[in-house]
Amino acid sequence: MADDLTRTLATASEWPVDNASVVAVAADGRTIAEYGDQQRAYRLASVTKPLSAYALLIAAEEGALELDQPAGPEGATVRHLLAHTGGYDFGTRTVRAAPGTRRIYSNAGFDVLGELLHAETGIPFPDYLHEAVFEPLGMTSSRLEGSPGAGGVSTASDLARFAAELQEPTLLSHEALAEATQVVHPGLRGVLPGYGSQRHNDWGLGFEIRDEKSPHWTGSRNSPATFGHFGQSGTFLWVDPAAQLALVALADRDFGPWAIEAWPAFSDRVLAAARG
Repeated sequence: MADDLTRTLATASEWPVDNASVVAVAADGRTIAEYGDQQRAYRLASVTKPLSAYALLIAAEEGALELDQPAGPEGATVRHLLAHTGGYDFGTRTVRAAPGTRRIYSNAGFDVLGELLHAETGIPFPDYLHEAVFEPLGMTSSRLEGSPGAGGVSTASDLARFAAELQEPTLLSHEALAEATQVVHPGLRGVLPGYGSQRHNDWGLGFEIRDEKSPHWTGSRNSPATFGHFGQSGTFLWVDPAAQLALVALADRDFGPWAIEAWPAFSDRVLAAARG
């Protein structure tokens, strides 16, 4: 399987990008195949959100904040903002809907969450993220430069460590991770950036849930339970519990038609190789 996966990951060389770094991680945390420079740092864009969400989930489990405490627009909570149901616009704090009624993907909501954690702990959010997630996982090349929703910088090697954590958590309880990767406020319509309106635009707490979305950036072979995120900088991370596999792909070309065409087929080939 490892040889087939290695050959499959090497097809990322066909992407119209200058640099790509890809790594597949098994459920036991082993890196089983990789392609490209694993130490090259890339802008993560919205792949930052699962990292920031993880720090917030750790804070909630430690009692620094509560998922159901007020945050953002009147009636909204930390849980609402993590699940993109707080009602905020995409990039501003303009309220577009009542909390829990629509799935409006929002960077602004993550900015508010970062400010809230700072207020509750006295620790600036980039420092908290470093201390709660990066440092204990050994993600020595990762950092947050700006927004908790889009300011991350990391490497494939570091994100492989995070992908291992998402399959066998050590910093968070299994119960908390299971809750974060199940649909919150199911059945809500919304726009998946880059892919248009989805009748059921399902999300967990900081993680997008694949379910039956179409079109989608993962592959047709990915199970509905697949969770993760993609970024407008040309990056993605998914975990497929059914396949017991995670895949990280980082590139230095912004998301666009090339990614819409390449990523689903690539994920399908990876899953086919993993399943033999």
